[in-house]
Amino acid sequence: MIILITGISSGLGKAMAERLSKEGHTVYGTIRRDSSGIPGVHYLKADVRDEVSVKAAVSAILEKEGWIDVFINNAGMGIGGPLQCLPTELVSQQMDVNYMGFVRFLRYIIPSMTARKQGRIICISSIGGLLGLPFQGAYSASKFAIEGYCESLRMELRPFNISVTTINPGDFATSFTSNRIKPSDEEVMHLYPGYARSMESIEKDETNGLDPGRLACKISRIIRRNHPATRYIVATPVQKMSLVLKRLLPPKLFERIIASYYKL
Repeated sequence: MIILITGISSGLGKAMAERLSKEGHTVYGTIRRDSSGIPGVHYLKADVRDEVSVKAAVSAILEKEGWIDVFINNAGMGIGGPLQCLPTELVSQQMDVNYMGFVRFLRYIIPSMTARKQGRIICISSIGGLLGLPFQGAYSASKFAIEGYCESLRMELRPFNISVTTINPGDFATSFTSNRIKPSDEEVMHLYPGYARSMESIEKDETNGLDPGRLACKISRIIRRNHPATRYIVATPVQKMSLVLKRLLPPKLFERIIASYYKL
């Protein structure tokens, strides 16, 4: 299969690209800076925030291969901090990378899939796309947007035999933690005393998170399925249970439990 993965320089992106390439797929991956390293993977320089570079990357694959069988949206970034304290520009950047980047790529990928009446779209969302996380509200908002977009897209593309699957990972041990942008000035800490404790708890869970290879293995199995499910949750038992509790408990009670877990 011809597979395109965005954000291939991330820990999850590398794991997926390496696994799928070893299995014999033709894998293309987008990067923002010149890079290489995974044998057999074709690197394309593209910034999800730049329409021109996105179009050029997709066009390069279509010109060489003729089509894209699987598109895996993996590019993303994280912003932490109290919503009150986040500059509008940062929140806009969060949405531009995590949500609009996905939309930009699909604008140029979907026409080739509908023409062939065949294709698979896999979007890496997050547990944070199914429940709002304290001090990660901007990140959750970007993933909630993806969830709604994919739900609508799935119904629209069903007549064209194109599947749309969302993946909701929990905590994985990657560079996502160290790359998170977050305010840490004294004013913020004074205004929100629980902020530092909460972020420490969040980052500890991430640092001790699952191996990215586990998600890569899941993606491989999904690609081999004739009829993949609409959603796969790849997370710890505790994180999976939190989603069950959200469905079962009254909202106020559930939010108190989440707040307690994040030491608020």
